[in-house]
Amino acid sequence: MAVLRAAKQTLRREIKRRVAAVSEEEKRRQSEVVSQLLLRHPKYVSAQRIAAFLSMKDEVCTREILSDVFKQGKSCFIPRYEGSGSSHMDMLKLHSMEDVETLPLTSWNIQQPADDDHSREEALSGGGLDLILMPGLGFDQQGRRLGRGKGFYDTYLERCIKHPKGKPYTIALAYKEQLCEEIPVDDNDVLIDEVLYEDHKSCAGK
Repeated sequence: MAVLRAAKQTLRREIKRRVAAVSEEEKRRQSEVVSQLLLRHPKYVSAQRIAAFLSMKDEVCTREILSDVFKQGKSCFIPRYEGSGSSHMDMLKLHSMEDVETLPLTSWNIQQPADDDHSREEALSGGGLDLILMPGLGFDQQGRRLGRGKGFYDTYLERCIKHPKGKPYTIALAYKEQLCEEIPVDDNDVLIDEVLYEDHKSCAGK
């Protein structure tokens, strides 16, 4: 385990360096390409209940995607992460882009619904999810994903598998610079169905 952890940490540093070297203009350009690929994707088109993420500076920008989800009348859910060493995360419903703008900032400098906001539907307490858009630091063509080390998404996908609707389709959104030959994983790492990036040709590990 220690060897695997060390390998992941080394790769995280390497990918962060690679992405940091990409200009803001190039990130915007690739984000636009990836967004358009997703909006035409059959799994996105058919999905009614979608979990997305509010992108950070080193992630594909999801703003255009969120806007389209609302425009198409689909249900949009975003993560609320629990702090203090927990790997628990809920997917809570958003209602509009205006709703997004008013979300409070956490100590990690990301926006998410407040801890005392109990008015929002949690995806798994309702109809489950059709599609989850996956963030991450790195990905490979086999559907392996390198997260930030907290285990939020792997834990959440385990909960999805137990939901009557079953595991939703998972699509990672990536810059080309986030693609790796092989991501080191263990038994707790859940494979994702597909990685979308510029020059994307085919599905990842099914």
